[in-house]
Amino acid sequence: MLLAAACACAGWIAWAVTSPVTPVGEQFVLLRPGFSTRRIAAELKAAGVIRNEDAFRLWHYLNRGKSLKAGEYRFAESASIADVHKRLVRGDIHTRTVVIPEGYTMFDVAQAMELAGLGSKDEFLKVAKSDTGLISDLAPEAQSLEGYLFPDTYEFTRLQTPHDIAAAMVKHFRQVATAIGLTSDVQRVVTMASIVEKETGAPEERAKVASVYYNRLARRMALDADPSVIYAELLAGSYQGALHHEDLQTTSPYNTYRNAGMPPGPIASPGKSTLEAALHPAQTDYLYFVSDANGHHRFAHTLEEHNQNINAYRRALRAQR
Repeated sequence: MLLAAACACAGWIAWAVTSPVTPVGEQFVLLRPGFSTRRIAAELKAAGVIRNEDAFRLWHYLNRGKSLKAGEYRFAESASIADVHKRLVRGDIHTRTVVIPEGYTMFDVAQAMELAGLGSKDEFLKVAKSDTGLISDLAPEAQSLEGYLFPDTYEFTRLQTPHDIAAAMVKHFRQVATAIGLTSDVQRVVTMASIVEKETGAPEERAKVASVYYNRLARRMALDADPSVIYAELLAGSYQGALHHEDLQTTSPYNTYRNAGMPPGPIASPGKSTLEAALHPAQTDYLYFVSDANGHHRFAHTLEEHNQNINAYRRALRAQR
């Protein structure tokens, strides 16, 4: 009788451990550090990943010495308790891909993190606006992490906090800055690069655009950079998606129409090539540039030449209609 019961018990365990379970659709299970085996089993059962919590705990007991790794796990295929247990021992955690293009502001980055399921945008923005200690040795005057959240493709996990994520992005900035020789006057160079990044998407123009702004600074001319006004309105929460003439009167230190010199800090995250353009601008005497309506710009030495380029731009727009 006892032998029969033992055989039946062994048979049940073998069935419970090896029989596959197919979750309903794609299931994500977040196992936080400190979760007990009982809690882990309950989370897996609630997600429909395993059939029996006791069987999972028993299997883990029989495999004592093997720790289960915290993290988020993705389940979409049929798997047995033994298979699931192996994944948790291996730490086969799910990462979330976040693409941060060049020219993203911290507001854009925060939105991207929220869309990736890595926390709310408000939580990330709070960090981006306050954790300046992450960059204070290189840019002690930085008022936020704007400009230092380096654009790239990242893999983050849901166990990483907004601080962890921001720190990883700033670390990447540091690596790039070191590689290109950006070791001094960091805030000024990054600020200039951020403006250039927003002004042109043509890589071959970036050093020339940077030269225009440096030439203006040297002559004590206003930068008159539209992207800086847009950023002023983003900070104020008043940007409506387009810039109008009256917006140029916005009261903000970031408004480079009303304030001479550079804005207080970066207005976006510049990429490597744009940082290099700001660090090593072209040697020109250009003071103006305007779009050619075809993705590039026309550059001018004088206001008269610039006005001619503006007229050419307007003609090109009319021709495209």
